[in-house]
Amino acid sequence: MNPYATLVSEYARFFREGKDYPLGGFAPAPNPPLPVGAPNALIFSPHPDDECIIGALPLRLRREAGWNVINVAVTQGSAKARQAERLAELTEACRYIGFGLLQTAPAGLEKVTPKCRAEEPVVWCRMVQVIADILAAEQPRAIFFPHEVDWNGTHIGVHFLVLDALASLGSQLTTYLVETEYWGQMPRPNLMVEVGEQDLIDQVTGTSFHVGEVRRNPFHLLLPAWMQDNVRRGGELVGGQGGAAPNFGFATLYRLQVWRDGRVQEVQAGGRNLGVAENPAGLFA
Repeated sequence: MNPYATLVSEYARFFREGKDYPLGGFAPAPNPPLPVGAPNALIFSPHPDDECIIGALPLRLRREAGWNVINVAVTQGSAKARQAERLAELTEACRYIGFGLLQTAPAGLEKVTPKCRAEEPVVWCRMVQVIADILAAEQPRAIFFPHEVDWNGTHIGVHFLVLDALASLGSQLTTYLVETEYWGQMPRPNLMVEVGEQDLIDQVTGTSFHVGEVRRNPFHLLLPAWMQDNVRRGGELVGGQGGAAPNFGFATLYRLQVWRDGRVQEVQAGGRNLGVAENPAGLFA
């Protein structure tokens, strides 16, 4: 018997069956209490659901290093009729996974796109100030935001919105920058973070709370496969072409830099693989 036939058929079976699994409604996942004075990490999410999809490293910081991870809902989606519903779904997803939540506006920001940045400077400057105020108030040790070519217009808009807010603060803030990817692959990731099975279970489950989105496109069921493909890519892009791939089952790719003295600076030479046995806080020492 060909064992690969079983492998592929089981993948296919679980994907089919997963479409009938319940969406959301689960009790919050266990998380340790936050210590006094815990460092803040901010996730600048273009849409509700991004916090769970790219949240592998933030979740590890929350659980393994005692960081206070706060999701900043930059937008609540472009469909006005769904914005209140998406906020409710996001609130429950953050409660499940253990992230705090900040809104940028009652219905989120609108027109967070490169087009708005180029053509509506007054609107854009107002949004930059909103993000700058959050950064100044929270003083994060690290921030997570999409990379420059993450395909989706709002994802790219959030990239420039965060960088423009940092530029407005200049040297008033020092923070680590962690660029994320989902819709468009990052050309130069320098960090691959292994994802343990329990964390991945909670990311998939947390994403399932975004009921309206995953009914349209069941991307929560595809997260494990995406993270397996990240290991394939990361073994070469982060580890070096032709090098031996780490023995990771699941991983997420990031680009780690730092904002210091009013500009983006590199923090490491070459790439780094972070296994599940390593404390993720060491990345930000």
